[in-house]
Amino acid sequence: MEQKMNGLSRDFIIHPGETLNEILEGREMSQKELAIRSGVTEKHVSTIINGTKPISVAYAKKLEYAIGIDASFWINLQSNYDKELLEFEEFNNISKEEIAILKPLKIIIEYLNKINKINSEDNEAAKVLDLRKILGVSNLTSIPDITYNAAYRAQVATKADVYVLFAWQKICEILTEDIEVAEALDTDKLREKLLEIKRLMFAKANTIQKELKKIFAECGIAFEIVRHFQGAPVQGFIKRNEQGRTILCMTIRGGFADRFWFTLFHEIAHILNGDAKLKFIDFDSIESEIEERANKFARNTLLSPIDYKRFLQKNDFSLRAISDFSEKQEVCTFIVIARLQKNNNLERGRYSSEIVTYKWASE
Repeated sequence: MEQKMNGLSRDFIIHPGETLNEILEGREMSQKELAIRSGVTEKHVSTIINGTKPISVAYAKKLEYAIGIDASFWINLQSNYDKELLEFEEFNNISKEEIAILKPLKIIIEYLNKINKINSEDNEAAKVLDLRKILGVSNLTSIPDITYNAAYRAQVATKADVYVLFAWQKICEILTEDIEVAEALDTDKLREKLLEIKRLMFAKANTIQKELKKIFAECGIAFEIVRHFQGAPVQGFIKRNEQGRTILCMTIRGGFADRFWFTLFHEIAHILNGDAKLKFIDFDSIESEIEERANKFARNTLLSPIDYKRFLQKNDFSLRAISDFSEKQEVCTFIVIARLQKNNNLERGRYSSEIVTYKWASE
């Protein structure tokens, strides 16, 4: 078996759907027509032809009636495909431990299928092989031992899954790899763009992402808002790859706009301060000099510290007073309300109608 499988690429293991597609093309029969003839949905035919669904015994019989090719032909074709894939699995030493890792990665696999990076309906062996390529490892069990060269902002109160977290970071790289940006990181330009970025919180929610991507691209940063996954309690992520390309990704855990904008400026601080070159984990509740410096930058960028101190001294936290102060600071009222609540100057839940949530990257 080793000689037979040695050097064999999975690309040479032909799914029966490819044969079916060739027959349809030769007869000039559409997938829609075959679906009608065989009594299934067009999607069912499409998934077989795309190699994400097997030809079952029941459907092999339907194909016999629909296109006149004996059911045993399709059954044998599927059986041979499954056998070759099994041999390929054994050749690649896929262990039970690797198969077990598919369970915590189920939601990741479903997402990768959605963005056409993996076939979620494939068998377990094929999923392991696909994940090895996507995640850049020869064995999934090695993931916990890898020191990831990136910085990310998370919450220690929420349990992280090492496999989901690693996969999420790779997804960030996948989603940003085709974004065109300026050749080099320009921190001076980024500083010049701070007010423009800040004012985007007043823009329509569905335009904020597009405008942020444009601004960051001009500064040499590939920016993307990425879906949040349970097990990867990340709010922000920064990475400098081997080519010097800077990646900045954000999630919206809980959907709260105030958290998003604070975290965004927090991550901008790390970029401006050169912290992205370090190997560190930027946890939400861990105090350090680096973290406090980034927090201070975010606080002071959103609200002038002198003006905010004067506002507190007035001790008027009515909605009208908050709105007036917010307008002068060029921020939405939810920024001031969130700061007051965090500092216990305002009870939580008050002015809840002013709190804004975003739905980005939720699917």
